[in-house]
Amino acid sequence: QVHLVESGGGLVQAGGSLRLSCVVSGPFFRSYDMAWFRQAPGKERAFVSAIQWSGTSTAHADSVRDRFTISRDTAKSTVYLQMSNLKPDDTAVYYCAAGMWGYTPDKYQFWGQGTQVTVSS
Repeated sequence: QVHLVESGGGLVQAGGSLRLSCVVSGPFFRSYDMAWFRQAPGKERAFVSAIQWSGTSTAHADSVRDRFTISRDTAKSTVYLQMSNLKPDDTAVYYCAAGMWGYTPDKYQFWGQGTQVTVSS
């Protein structure tokens, strides 16, 4: 069982920045691809960014490209989501996930508990 623990969420003004962290543990966790999803109230869970542990491939949703960056630190078994120029529409619970490469939640088997990001205007 892969275990994921997110942190770094909070309240920030529009235009500000936050960095989310996801510490990963469990057997063979580096065999999984990693992703961030978010879910706003009343909306479906949506893809944000994805990365392979090898670091050779990353992907971002169009809505966050050029503002968000996904990265990983293999020594710390941690995946990061650096978020800049935040907008009120970025307000959501952000989830870290581990699974097979893809842009929909069903591709990912393991999920963290989520961390709230709130962007005020």
